[in-house]
Amino acid sequence: MNFIDELSWRGMIHTMMPGTEEQLAREMTTAYVGIDPTADSLHIGHLVSVMMLRHFQRAGHKPIALVGGATGMIGDPSGKSAERNLLDEAALRHNQESIKRQLAKFLDFESDAPNAAELVNNYDWMKEYTFLDFIRDIGKHITVNYMMAKDSVKKRLSAESSVGMSFTEFSYQLLQGYDFLYLNQHKNCKLQMGGSDQWGNITTGTELIRRKTDGDAFALVCPLITKADGGKFGKTESGNVWLDRRYTSPYKFYQFWLNVSDADAEKYIKIFTSITKEEVENLVAAHTQAPHLRTLQKRLAEEVTVMVHSRDDYEAAVEASDILFGNATSEALKKLDEDTLLAVFEGVPQFRVPLSLLQNGVKAIDLLTEYAAVFPSKGEMRKLVQSGGVSLNKEKLTQADDELNTGSLLNGRYLLAQKGKKNYFLLIAE
Repeated sequence: MNFIDELSWRGMIHTMMPGTEEQLAREMTTAYVGIDPTADSLHIGHLVSVMMLRHFQRAGHKPIALVGGATGMIGDPSGKSAERNLLDEAALRHNQESIKRQLAKFLDFESDAPNAAELVNNYDWMKEYTFLDFIRDIGKHITVNYMMAKDSVKKRLSAESSVGMSFTEFSYQLLQGYDFLYLNQHKNCKLQMGGSDQWGNITTGTELIRRKTDGDAFALVCPLITKADGGKFGKTESGNVWLDRRYTSPYKFYQFWLNVSDADAEKYIKIFTSITKEEVENLVAAHTQAPHLRTLQKRLAEEVTVMVHSRDDYEAAVEASDILFGNATSEALKKLDEDTLLAVFEGVPQFRVPLSLLQNGVKAIDLLTEYAAVFPSKGEMRKLVQSGGVSLNKEKLTQADDELNTGSLLNGRYLLAQKGKKNYFLLIAE
């Protein structure tokens, strides 16, 4: 597999330094991507550069994931309008371990192949480096004029920016440049990759290597991913879409990909999966023939959910989706864990009812009219029950006077009432 060809058809190359393609054709090459460790989980904004490393390894080259422990203590000004909070070493180490576990789903760290992936932390080579040594050994090779010319610096120093820029952040590109130099000298790393907003920082590294060691160094960046409507990719109303299930459940993760637009699905399936070019073209053709079937979105959501979580999590997410939109059974509903149940029915009207009612036993008609306003009147409810239009926990209610108790509750707390085909109500007993 040719790495540059692969990235090209996937739309994943924004800019690359001359000579990059020739270097990759010449030998197995080592490349790295920097990852910010300010959280103990990656989010889907990180996935583009992680997929670059994945394709890089599949093409026979060696990927390095660099967790920016030292640079994470400072904060990268690229694309930021303000400084970020700084972390201590214990928090950074915890985040590093969590991130490695996630990366292991994309990259092979464990094999004895010559191109096995590595995880490094720049804190390990920066923590003993004194300020005086750093400015003497590194600072003298890069001029302030060169650093000031970078877009990330110019934007923050422009008249429109009221924030300004601290010396700490100004020095960031020197630190990132030193990372590249260090990996070039100690790991024979010749390529740095990242998002297009990193171009300035990355080329500072190639310049530092050239001036200090006269060595070979290359750069390749991918476009920043946006949505077709111009919105920010990966953000929802509740914030980032995380890879860790503690922050974004597999169901919500699956739903994110399932609900992207047709234009975005065609773009994302190339970027966020390893599906072959031929198969992607077939999927796009099938989707164009019958867009209402959402062929692209379904396959995209399957591939990414299985890769990040598991096949079981994907199947559970599909089953959970069917509960709301399809003809799922009460058995499927009862299998849902509490988090997924709440995620599935997040948008439906909710009523809180006393748990004591169900402990003592209560008639369905009393519960759904007096204690929860699912029906405006008992007469209307009786009429709909007779025509088979009322379900509780996905089972038809045959008698309006049927008694409900705690055994009727899902997860010991919830009762799902359904009026007609599409009107759901969630009762929470507490």
